[in-house]
Amino acid sequence: MTIDAPSTRPTDRADDPAPQRTVRVGVVGLGKMGLSHLSMINAHPDVSVEAVVDSAGYLLDVLSKYTGMATFGSIDAMLAGATVDAVVVATPTRLHAPMVRSLLEAGVDVFCEKPLSLSAADSEELTALAAAKGRVTQVGYHNRFVGAFREVKRLLDLGAIGRVTHLQAEAYGPVVLRGKGGTWRSDRNEGGGALYDYAAHPLDLMSWYAGEIEGVGGTVLESVFSASTEDQAYSTLYFADGVSGQLSVDWSDESYRKMTTQLTITGTAGRIHADRQECQVYLRDTAPEIPGYTRGWNVRYTTELTDPVWFYLRGEEYSAQLDYFVHSVQSRRTDGLNSFASARATDRALSLLTADATAPRVTAGDGGRPAPAASPSRRLRFPWRRR
Repeated sequence: MTIDAPSTRPTDRADDPAPQRTVRVGVVGLGKMGLSHLSMINAHPDVSVEAVVDSAGYLLDVLSKYTGMATFGSIDAMLAGATVDAVVVATPTRLHAPMVRSLLEAGVDVFCEKPLSLSAADSEELTALAAAKGRVTQVGYHNRFVGAFREVKRLLDLGAIGRVTHLQAEAYGPVVLRGKGGTWRSDRNEGGGALYDYAAHPLDLMSWYAGEIEGVGGTVLESVFSASTEDQAYSTLYFADGVSGQLSVDWSDESYRKMTTQLTITGTAGRIHADRQECQVYLRDTAPEIPGYTRGWNVRYTTELTDPVWFYLRGEEYSAQLDYFVHSVQSRRTDGLNSFASARATDRALSLLTADATAPRVTAGDGGRPAPAASPSRRLRFPWRRR
């Protein structure tokens, strides 16, 4: 029996009384993700790309020559020289907060790549500013648009595995595999390292499933190759109602061909394990009746849980999240999936993990007394950890 996947649209177009207008979009940042977003959004039937922004003049020259797109070297120049309803921001994370702030002040709706910022305080401010301005916002946590992960949310909302007691989230991949070189993503001050750039994805899913993370403990941030940031992150997480979680992230693991995110959720009536490819569900005899599911093991594949998209690049979820944003702009939905308010919760969790990693540890060898948070050698490797 095929399970109908929940629609990724904020409303069904047939039920939306507002006229479907063309959304005038600007794209800021033309790196790997920026060019991907530009390709997808430029093919959207309800979008007109009015401007692209980047600091690389040669790239802007090529785009202008071969596509005719209006190009600008800064956000201020774009706002002065083009009319846009919404902007996609895909720059290094360090630049998110000032750029998004400028766009919100100018009355523009914003789709920002994740994480929203490197500071929980900045994310709080941007969320409040967006609400005050009545702007539509979204952050690029694309896993919420993966069919298998959406099915997990649907099952949890139905109480399929009873009361949730524990979540385990993992993300592994071959991003940083050498000690020299690297990109802004592996610079703590530019992209936030494995914690902000990689762990943010499973953390966002956990907060979607179990609510905001209220506390953390035993956080370990470890370097494998990077000189100025962590490559691994491990921690215990605490949610409301006694729900616990474990986080395990390593972006220096070449045993994986590409990034793999997976979650296992345990409940009183069963267990769910999901990754991008499939959703495996075990239901005990005490589980409620769920249409399409039986007692024991069930498997649902992403292919049967994923809505078709108008343009495929990298994965359906990337197109689906942009389509959701466009329709949110058209329908003026400011509280949609992956809004700034939602992303703020993930940034708070990232801040808690960062602080906990420097906290004193209690060890048996010290007779129960707190031990230093990090050895002098570790502090030299991670200067940002100095207290």
